[in-house]
Amino acid sequence: MRAVLVTLDLFSALIDSRTGGSAALARITGAPGERLYDVWDAANKASQRDEPAWVPFAEHCRRALAAAYAELGVARDADADVVALLDSVADWPLWPDVADGIPLLAARAQVGVLSNVDDAVFARTRVAPLVEDANVLTSERLGAYKPAPELYLRARERAGGRLLHVATSARDVRGALAAGIDVVRLRRPGHRLDPQGGTPQVEAADLSEVARLLP
Repeated sequence: MRAVLVTLDLFSALIDSRTGGSAALARITGAPGERLYDVWDAANKASQRDEPAWVPFAEHCRRALAAAYAELGVARDADADVVALLDSVADWPLWPDVADGIPLLAARAQVGVLSNVDDAVFARTRVAPLVEDANVLTSERLGAYKPAPELYLRARERAGGRLLHVATSARDVRGALAAGIDVVRLRRPGHRLDPQGGTPQVEAADLSEVARLLP
């Protein structure tokens, strides 16, 4: 399995976003955050999927939080709270194998990130110091959002024509496969494949296993 660039998803493969986001929303609202996170996350992904023109990730997040507050009857200012939520990504935890796993990958290939995120938000995360900026492929840089094929095709072009993407979420796996991108599915708690979205030929339990798949 050969690739010029190995990219990893940010908020599923590298960061435990549900744990981090739920804790942040609980601090912001003073109420349990898991249900609010789930509603916000679903609305955020739907906004990214359905918006025909590119808009910043922060705007998708704002729209989604306003929709989640409306659905759940939360009487708060979504415009102000989304700023605090996106600031909090600095505290969202990495999955336990990431800090040691990324250097293992980097010993065998160039390692980057392919994510539906703005550059400024990515820069706050605990992943940012672990990868070279030139290999960070954000939606802001590529002008598209998962699961649209344009994101993956533009990423492969940036990688010189050969790209291996390590995906965890169902929509990321589905989008990459639909675009004809080589995929390793990294299994993480709370994420399941979409049986209608294609099945990757290769799966791994952690980043050390992903590294062993590389030459």
